Amino acid sequence: MKKQTIIIQLLVIIAIVIIGNILSNQLYFRLDFTEDKRYTLSDASKDVLEELDDVITVTAYFSENLPPQLLNNRKDFEDMLVEYEQRSGGNVVYEFVNPNEDQAKEQEVQQKGIGPIMINVRENDRVEQMRAYMGAVLQMDDKKEIIPLIQPGAAMEYELTTSIKKLSIADKPKVALLQGHGEVSISAIPQLRQQLNVLYDVEPYSISETEDIPNFYRAVIIAAPSDTIPQSHFEKLDNYLSNGGNIFVSYSNVQGDLQQGRLTTSPDIGLAGWLENKGIKIGSNFVIDAECTSITVTQRQGYFTINSQKEFPYFPRVSNFADHPMTRGLDELTFTFTSSVVPIAEDSTISITTIASTSPNSGVEPAPSFVDIQRRWSQGDFDMGVQSLAVAAEGINGFGKIVVVGNGDFYVNGEGQQARQVQPDHVNFASNAVDWLADDTGLIALRTKGITSRPLESIDDSKKNMLKYGNVFAPIVLLLIYAFIRKMQNQRKKQKWMQGNFE
Repeated sequence: MKKQTIIIQLLVIIAIVIIGNILSNQLYFRLDFTEDKRYTLSDASKDVLEELDDVITVTAYFSENLPPQLLNNRKDFEDMLVEYEQRSGGNVVYEFVNPNEDQAKEQEVQQKGIGPIMINVRENDRVEQMRAYMGAVLQMDDKKEIIPLIQPGAAMEYELTTSIKKLSIADKPKVALLQGHGEVSISAIPQLRQQLNVLYDVEPYSISETEDIPNFYRAVIIAAPSDTIPQSHFEKLDNYLSNGGNIFVSYSNVQGDLQQGRLTTSPDIGLAGWLENKGIKIGSNFVIDAECTSITVTQRQGYFTINSQKEFPYFPRVSNFADHPMTRGLDELTFTFTSSVVPIAEDSTISITTIASTSPNSGVEPAPSFVDIQRRWSQGDFDMGVQSLAVAAEGINGFGKIVVVGNGDFYVNGEGQQARQVQPDHVNFASNAVDWLADDTGLIALRTKGITSRPLESIDDSKKNMLKYGNVFAPIVLLLIYAFIRKMQNQRKKQKWMQGNFE
């Protein structure tokens, strides 16, 4: 080959590489083959980025020399920032800073609200602890938002998009937490309030006898009321719905007391009758489910006290969800002492959807009655099929929307010494309900994006035994079949050789 030809080919290859690099910098894209499209920006994120009219600076504080699993976390976050920069037309800019450079830099980062985490690092066959940082600060003008910890596998897009939206919106819409009828206070729902405060201002509200509920409230939360609601207040709620208002109701129409072992119906506060007029009936019996959580049972045997776990059907584990924006990405909810919520609307202008139900092995228990912890439950106790526990209704009073859950405190932390931590899915479900009502549904899917729960399918004992013994004996049988086939092939080959056929 001539020298001139070789030089031309090399120049062509170099030109192709240079042009390819230029195009790759200008035309950023990536292919996402994950089932939940976790590496693909949602339409909600694209809308937020397209509406930006000012520059947001993202300073990502990540330590260097992280273990491999955390390096992937940094890479994923950096890839996401690249895409945000591209989608925003340059209104999102970013930089990465290593806080571990010196002690002064660490103190500066900590003062910004990003604390270190201790991780184990293996070096020279020894496990040592390292102070690592994985957070970010977003800034627009004089406003700041902090992401203290960007966790591996968490919903990065939700954290980033909601922080950007919080910075970019001038006035957050308001959500009212109804008070005055024994509802939970705003201090009793810190987890839900913190999550809602990303996009809304949540404030307590008491109905006035002289004024209507303001239309600027995007939604009204009625959380576990226990006192009678006056008819005049229901009329105010009706007017609010007629004007396109939205209401989230979580109400327990039954009460269980494990200390005294009593099951009773809640006092009539008027709410059940008001909802029934809207086409939603709250039951007065306890829903039980064979798919349930366990409680700790204390028993005395002689001089000893023994604690054991016992499944308690009055605490259904709910994983039967409709395909609805409120429930996408949810794993499981646990309702303690709950009643059914059933659509009964006959008006064709009202659309009611069951969004959460029990398993097919469910039933009801009457009230009042008593709890027998030692009761032996049988399949006959769960013969009433699927029970509806939460519904979403549209077209109420013409334009309003309502979400009703037959359990009042599934997202309530409580106050003082009675406070408890609430499962994340409980808070996500309540937050999603408010988002759906407030017509901000685009960010619902982001809250649970990246959460992959794939529980094992329940199978009966006969199938379990078949799979168990199949795993033991199937390889042996396959090996014997293979040995038999090889033996037959060798015998045929040997027979051909004896006949003088050496092909």
